[in-house]
Amino acid sequence: MAQPDSKKIFFENLSGAGKAIAVLTSGGDAQGMNAAVRAVVRMGIYVGAKVYFIREGYQGMVDGGDNIKEASWESVSSMLQVGGTVIGSARCKEFRTHEGRLKAAHNLVQRGITNLCVIGGDGSLTGANLFREEWSGLLGELVEQGLIDADAAQRYSALHIVGMVGSIDNDFCGTDMTIGTDSALHRIIEVVDAIMTTAQSHQRTFVLEVMGRHCGYLALVSALACGADWVLIPEMPPEDGWEEKINLVCYSDTFCFGNMLSSMNRAGMKRLNIIIVAEGAIDHNNKPITTDYVKNLVVKCLGFDTRVTILGHVQRGGTPSAFDRILASRMGVEAVLALLETTANTPACVVSLSGNQSVRLPLMECVQMTQEVQKAMDEKKFEDAVKLRGRSFENNLKTYKLLAHRKPESELPSSNFNVAILNVGAPAAGMNAAVRSAVRVGISEGHKMFAVNDGFEGFYKGQIKEIKWADVGGWTGQGGSLLGTKRTLPAKHMDKIAEQMRKHNINALLVIGGFEALECLLQLYEARATYEEFCIPMCMLPATISNNVPGTDLSIGADTALNAIVETCDRIKQSASGTKRRVFIIETMGGYCGYLASVGGLAAGADAAYIYEEPFDIRDLQANVEHLTEKMKTSIQRGLVLRNENCNENYTTDFIYQLYSEEGKGVFDCRKNVLGHMQQGGAPSPFDRNFGTKISAKAMQWVSKKLVETFRQGRVFANTEDSCCLLGMRRRALVFQPVVQLKEDTDFVHRIPKEQWWLKLRPLMKILAKYKTSYDVSDSGQLEHVVRNRPKESDASAAM
Repeated sequence: MAQPDSKKIFFENLSGAGKAIAVLTSGGDAQGMNAAVRAVVRMGIYVGAKVYFIREGYQGMVDGGDNIKEASWESVSSMLQVGGTVIGSARCKEFRTHEGRLKAAHNLVQRGITNLCVIGGDGSLTGANLFREEWSGLLGELVEQGLIDADAAQRYSALHIVGMVGSIDNDFCGTDMTIGTDSALHRIIEVVDAIMTTAQSHQRTFVLEVMGRHCGYLALVSALACGADWVLIPEMPPEDGWEEKINLVCYSDTFCFGNMLSSMNRAGMKRLNIIIVAEGAIDHNNKPITTDYVKNLVVKCLGFDTRVTILGHVQRGGTPSAFDRILASRMGVEAVLALLETTANTPACVVSLSGNQSVRLPLMECVQMTQEVQKAMDEKKFEDAVKLRGRSFENNLKTYKLLAHRKPESELPSSNFNVAILNVGAPAAGMNAAVRSAVRVGISEGHKMFAVNDGFEGFYKGQIKEIKWADVGGWTGQGGSLLGTKRTLPAKHMDKIAEQMRKHNINALLVIGGFEALECLLQLYEARATYEEFCIPMCMLPATISNNVPGTDLSIGADTALNAIVETCDRIKQSASGTKRRVFIIETMGGYCGYLASVGGLAAGADAAYIYEEPFDIRDLQANVEHLTEKMKTSIQRGLVLRNENCNENYTTDFIYQLYSEEGKGVFDCRKNVLGHMQQGGAPSPFDRNFGTKISAKAMQWVSKKLVETFRQGRVFANTEDSCCLLGMRRRALVFQPVVQLKEDTDFVHRIPKEQWWLKLRPLMKILAKYKTSYDVSDSGQLEHVVRNRPKESDASAAM
């Protein structure tokens, strides 16, 4: 890939020599904070800066002494997979006083620290900004008291602040995702899945309370991810009088809660009901709604056997997810970049995530908007509160409304369109969530939905049947493909497929799959000249663990595979905790695409990752062995090397294992592991459930629009490029792209896109593994304003 030259070599252009950076974690803890600390420390050292830990947050800054200690490269080893924050976090009343901040300023100046990286919530970041604004005055007081001299005050005259939001609540405006949120969702979904499993033999209602303070994000997204029957969040309280009417009114104002639950059970549609309550849930009068209150209401009015589970601090615990490790690592590196680029006039900024892109936003603009959310809720302007939460939150809520509650048949529009759904290629976790979403949105739009079993092989064999709302209940948490999926391409069976489309009067097609799905749509598009049956709207959703589909940054299933890789690497490294100096060679899947090896390597703390897209030879292998040998001679005890399965036909996993074993003799020994199809199995991660759910809902809305646009003279006829599209995540937005236009961007021989965004993450893995390498910062975040941080059509779906 061609790289801009102006800022390509990071080490030459942005030197941190002579600078001192301090990193602290403040407020509550969150999984992934350690990954952020690790990234700040290693990136800071990499550019030549001194980096300090401030232990116990602002309390450590005020107390000084051993709480402020210089960090070394080795001091952040083996912390990537650890939950919480190893440098400690504490609330500090003293820092809220002028005298406390004066002590803190003195402790920093003594060590020459004028760059602060603060990882915490809005309170911690607001305190940091106040500290920055007071800095010159504080130094003046220190000079007057004789604690520092005028030269020191002049030399350290400006304090620079960069923040990262570490909070499981995801309640900070300006970023789509905060560090720790995805891991908390993992904990919640694990519990919900377990409850669903153990309750299958009971006809019960379960009421679950999740954390989030005054923000309903965790409750809303977990409800979306597990297919909960109801969710109560502070941003959208039930209408007045809901207790008397047993009427937790559906957001579509069509079903009452009691009727919905009882009718579903009477009809035998399901035996389990899940209600998720945010800890800050309120009614329209801002009166709290508790889990016990909801339980008693259900028991009293409906007579259901009901249980309450309060998840509590389990949501904050455990190892961070792959998403949080990658997010925190990217943000940590970006924070160091931001600190190196600051000037005396640069406002304090916060490193944020918009879609799949890092951005820098003025800290106080984000804080102000966050405060406006609470103000809107206090004033009962709940719709305004939802909008202020951001487009990601708003779209999650809209999607939940579409999927959770079915309107009565009499209120459904009658479109008379038939839409078929099928899976193509290898199974990927999240496919079933996408199918469920498409079926329910399609039915809500008035369409008749048809499920095709076993891909296009089942299509030409006539394995097509109508699928209804209740048929997809409970599908969100199921791995693999319940519809069945095959790699069969339609080219050899066009006559039979066209015949089946005529037979079932299929008016639109939704294909969920990987690279084969793209090839299928291209073949159907090209067959339009021969078969009018294919002149219909067709849409593809990318679903593959390999993440090798052109036109999208992310594919359904890749996140689940990454988590499988990272969890396995954690266990493998732990297996060597009693054995000194061992290197593990791990083979990942992905075909010719190195996404899993590269991004999995970044999340697992790998020392190297061999991929097809970045050719290597024996000299590179030798250099990697020597690099690991040097690290092993100091204090690093374990090494990790990932290899993509098709990175090189000659340098096989066995060859690399034998090479490392031979060259490392006397220093380290080697083990190898081929992960295989375990990367393709398991329950889908929260990210994949929600990503699949949201893009599928968006795709069905697009299909509905195209059906109306192309319906002429009693039939659907669509033969333009833009009626056969792939829906993909591109940087900050979900974009519909004609598949025929993606041909130029595709390497069909190796089944990968010609350009892949994640290649820019590879230098981060190398830098964090202590390699000297070039780093392209041309795409680094630029300071923006919070009101303009997303384009109009952005869905921010990369961040759920």
